[in-house]
Amino acid sequence: MEFKVPLRKNKKLRTLVDRINADQELFQLWKCANVNAVDRSGISDHGEVHIRIVANAALRIIRLLVEGGVEPSVVTYHELTGEDAELIVVMAACLHDTGISVHRDNHERYSLLIAFRKARELLEGIYVEPDLTTMVSETLHAIIAHDAKEKCLTIEAGALKVADATDITKGRSRIPFEAGKVNIHSVSAQAVDSVNIIKGTKKPVCIEIKLANSAGIFQIDELLRNKLENSPLGPFVEVTAKIEGEVERRLLESFTI
Repeated sequence: MEFKVPLRKNKKLRTLVDRINADQELFQLWKCANVNAVDRSGISDHGEVHIRIVANAALRIIRLLVEGGVEPSVVTYHELTGEDAELIVVMAACLHDTGISVHRDNHERYSLLIAFRKARELLEGIYVEPDLTTMVSETLHAIIAHDAKEKCLTIEAGALKVADATDITKGRSRIPFEAGKVNIHSVSAQAVDSVNIIKGTKKPVCIEIKLANSAGIFQIDELLRNKLENSPLGPFVEVTAKIEGEVERRLLESFTI
């Protein structure tokens, strides 16, 4: 499948996306990561589909923040532009889980080993020094900071961190759930019907979540809330969750320990 994000006349982003789609190594890294995640570890998708979802969500978040008057960190500290911030979040999204191709545990650190070379390779010619090194450094920070426990220092890293946590719909747990791995993670993810990132009424960004069952609150509380609170985006993002319909959907017949 082709990697796509809305370009909005960002010529640098167009060049980056073209390079991503031509990079067989990157697509194979996503496949290898997913083998370790789904086939060998029995957890949810962390491959090509997840990458597309997170990249589009992160780009949507950073654009809404900018539209709401929030200045990206690369603008504040390095005198680059909002368009450059868009490349950082897309690049970081594409590389943030590549370390799972090595191992799921501590994958954020392994992702850095892969991302340093790959980011420079994909951004070479789009940027020249010293901006090339700046862009790579900001990308690497976003990658390491997507760990829920890692302190997040930039707006761009916050966009990736929160975007990663919005990929919580029922499709994310479909494989382990159907294989009989019934736990709070898989059951609660089955309860999340959709996640939409829209312009907020009180804050620049609103994450609107539709639930089929109240078990989905676990996903929001444990995953999204933790990542949001451990990022600079807390003051700029509102989260709403609603249960669709008058009757909650039953997620399983029985549960035995």
